[in-house]
Parts: sequence; C-alpha cells; structure tokens
Amino acid sequence: MSGEPTRLEWPTLLMMALTYTVWGLGTAAFWQVSPGLAFVVTTLSIAQFSSLQHEVLHGHPFKTTALNEALVFAGITLFIPYGRFRDTHLAHHHDPILTDPYDDPESNFVDPAEWPRLSPLRRGLLRCNNTLLGRILLGPAFSVQAVVTSDLAAMRAGDRGVARAWALHVPGVAMVALWLWALGTMPVWAYLLAAYLGFGLLKIRTFLEHRAHEDPRARSVVIEDRGLLALLFLNNNYHSVHHCSPNVAWYRLPALYASKRAHYLSRNEGYVFASYGEVFRAYFFRMKDPVPHPLWREKRPE
Repeated sequence: MSGEPTRLEWPTLLMMALTYTVWGLGTAAFWQVSPGLAFVVTTLSIAQFSSLQHEVLHGHPFKTTALNEALVFAGITLFIPYGRFRDTHLAHHHDPILTDPYDDPESNFVDPAEWPRLSPLRRGLLRCNNTLLGRILLGPAFSVQAVVTSDLAAMRAGDRGVARAWALHVPGVAMVALWLWALGTMPVWAYLLAAYLGFGLLKIRTFLEHRAHEDPRARSVVIEDRGLLALLFLNNNYHSVHHCSPNVAWYRLPALYASKRAHYLSRNEGYVFASYGEVFRAYFFRMKDPVPHPLWREKRPE
C-alpha cells in the first residue's frame, strides 16, 4: 500500500463537505430549534475540522499544498493558526524527540529539574491535566498558553514564519465572524465555548498517544477502536501506524494496521488499548503518567 496520496481522495473531500455542512447547520439553523443540538453538532464539527486539518498538513486530499490548505483556511477552530499547527505537528513527527519536554511541541511532560520550581497551584493543575477528564477541560488552555507564549517570543526574535501564520489566521477567523454575523443564529459566547470543547474532544485522542520509553518506536500507541471517536479522529487512534506511515490517508489506516498487526504491536512493544472505552475506564479520573518526565536525564541547553 503506497504512502503517497492519490490525486483525488474522495473520502476526504466528502468528509470535508459534510463537516462544513454540519458546521453551517449548527451555527445558522439549529440554534433557534434546539440550542443544545446546535451546540453539540457545532462542537463535533469543529473537532472533525481539526482532524481534517491534520489530514491536510500530511498532504491530503490533493497533491497540491495550496489547494489542500485552501480547504482549511477558515479559522473555524479559532485558537491556533493552521500554520502553527502544521509546523509544530510536523516537528513532532521526528520520533527521537517524542515526549521530550523541550523539543517535542506536543509533549505534556516537564523537566524533573523544573518541577519543584513550579507553584503548588501550577503543579496541581498539571497533575489534573494528566487525567483524561482534566485533559479535556484544561488541556486546551494549557496548549493555547504554550503556543502563544512560544510564538510571541519567536516573533519578538524576528521569526517571520510564525508572524505570517498568525497574520493569515486573522482573515480566517474573520470569515467565521462574518458568517456568524450575517447568517449565524448561534451567539458568539456559545461558539467560543463550542470551539473550546471541540479542542477538548481532540485531547481524548492525544491523551495517551505517546508514552515515555527508551525506544522511540515504542512511544506511540494503538487504540483498536472503530467507533464514533475513531471516525471523529479520522483513525488517528492507530497512532503508531500513522507515525510509521504519516502520508497514508485516514481511511486506509485500519486496513494497513490489520494487514500487519503483529508487526506494529511488536514495534511499539505492545502499547495498545482495545477501545476508547478502556481508556475512559482506566484514566478518566486517574493520572496515566507523572508530570515530570520519568526517563529524563538531560538538562536544557543554555
């Protein structure tokens, strides 16, 4: 099975069209009928849109980057510019840095040397963030804070790429604001909350995607789920497979995994869960990992 995207990936295009349609109905049609329904479908469509952004940054559904990125230009997710999501996520795909407190942009571990220097409140919040419930509720805030803090420092240092990503995010968000003003019935406060909780839903996927392990190949998980959450995450629950073959389209991942299941589970040393239900039962209220990286032996370079 080739890792190269096909010229026209109809499943991805259809999912994109469906997601925009549901988002439009949730924000413009459903609120007057049922605010609860409008909120739920808008939240789900925002999470689905983020999963589609993930497909785009890996080269889908077209071979042309400009066409792909035009599909996700609208700032539906609000909080993180697509360009920053793209760049940090691609940096994260360098497996030797996975879970590194400094070099992995998606790590939730901290340097053990830094841990005692944090305030008791900060340590408590980070411990809560390492439960699944905490990750859903607090994880988006921690992520936005980390990105904004880092990006402001980068822009002050003259990083034009970071500045460009934020500059492009402004008209993308303006498109959403214009839609809500001209056609939307959902209040702005409700949309902000839906965007935040949509981000929180994605934290279910990322919660245990990676573990601390000496071997980089054994750091990425497989969750053998084929249910609604797997669809919402576009099969990125086969995360070890995705890290091995990042250019494989989402709808091909289950078959690729099934064809080489023993290989992938040997490669990641059995880091596998049967379903998201198993993950919820095990970690909804309980920490999966300590916050200080348990295998960290290096100091941050000066």
